Amino acid sequence: MSASQASSGSLFMVVAPSGAGKSTLVNALLEKEPAIKLSISYTTRAPRPKEQHGREYYFTTVEDFRARRLAGEFLESAEVHGNYYGTSRILIADQMKAGTDVLLEIDWQGAQQVKKQFPHAVGIFILPPSIAALEERLKKRGQDEPHVITRRILAAGGEIAHASEFEYVIINQDFDTALRELCAIVSATRCRFAQQAARNTSLFAQLGIHSNLS
Repeated sequence: MSASQASSGSLFMVVAPSGAGKSTLVNALLEKEPAIKLSISYTTRAPRPKEQHGREYYFTTVEDFRARRLAGEFLESAEVHGNYYGTSRILIADQMKAGTDVLLEIDWQGAQQVKKQFPHAVGIFILPPSIAALEERLKKRGQDEPHVITRRILAAGGEIAHASEFEYVIINQDFDTALRELCAIVSATRCRFAQQAARNTSLFAQLGIHSNLS
């Protein structure tokens, strides 16, 4: 039995190139759906302005990260733009088994790794309306040096090429529309047979509904 089949909680993976509006959409979703828990990843990159340890990320050293990875602590890990990122395997599995929906802000490489262990995880790729819009958003964000922005734009094409690997794609041209679409995906996922059966075992038994999930 896989971890996803044993759990009544759902696992959502939201992926996007830098500047596509992923974090803004996720934060708005979490305000509307407070029952969803955002998975906090470990990273070796430096905190951005206003970011706090234990809120946006667990900020750590390269040495500590490698030690945790060697110990098998991470569900997935990857190097992105010269920094390491990793997600705690145990925390996510425990939350899902308790019926909690968990959301990962993750890159496409990490999503591939997660899918191997949680095959029923829901992948959502956020696209910008254009590369020009992506570049403009990165500049307005004011968090990166020009050479970093150039590097992120160049990397965006390769990242976007993996959008076809995800169940859902949202084009973030109008924020309100994109948020409604994201909320709709969450609602639909909660109505999948596996989640309903796990959360309503007594009702399903009373109605004589039997799960064929192993």
